[in-house]
Amino acid sequence: MSVVGGDRDALEVSGPEATAFLQGQLSQDIDGVGEGQTVWSFILQPQGKVDALVRVTRLGPERWLLDVDGGYGDAVKARLERFKLRTKAEIAPVTRSSVVERLGSEGTVPAPDEADGIDDHERHRIVAGWPKMGAEITDTTIPHETGIVDRTVSFTKGCFTGQELVARMDSRGGNAPRRLRGVVLEGAAPVGARIEVDGNQVGELTSVAGDVALAYVRRGAEPPLDATVAWDGGSVGGRIEPLPLSR
Repeated sequence: MSVVGGDRDALEVSGPEATAFLQGQLSQDIDGVGEGQTVWSFILQPQGKVDALVRVTRLGPERWLLDVDGGYGDAVKARLERFKLRTKAEIAPVTRSSVVERLGSEGTVPAPDEADGIDDHERHRIVAGWPKMGAEITDTTIPHETGIVDRTVSFTKGCFTGQELVARMDSRGGNAPRRLRGVVLEGAAPVGARIEVDGNQVGELTSVAGDVALAYVRRGAEPPLDATVAWDGGSVGGRIEPLPLSR
């Protein structure tokens, strides 16, 4: 099962300068991506924080498909349009049905098997440690916190928007103030619950599926580490673990 579900928004970027435009906006190097191939990339703010995590597929020499978690397509389009200026490239929404027609049922925007269900897919995503827009990725997130820089950022390509912060963090060993971690729970807990170690809060849950969760945990609280997961009206035991979770 893929770590991303079928609820995805998609955009097509095309035109004689589409590749050059995206190469300057994406953290990933797309020059060597072949037709039909896919890579993951961040779209960053000029200050280096994350605007979006997108999947990028080459449809042709100057045609690209970008898909993102559902509900964020308009925001990605607006972000790209702000930086397009007089570039010869068009950015247009794409329906899932037309994507499947072009790339096949195993194409860029797969849906989970109905038998698995959304909850099972969410659990799979959490166990894999894959961040989601609106949960692990907000406008305050920096790439090195997510733990997926090795899959989304090129440090050998030319300049791109937001590159300075990413390069500076990498030169310091990628030692972000907090890091995405897994949490194994001993009972039910809500998103937003505090993670406490020796009475001190070190993070909070960002996604939960049954007995597994994701959380940004402060530097210094290195896994594996026993913790208390608390919220107004309740608490359960938990254990902070590295990602991916071995469950």
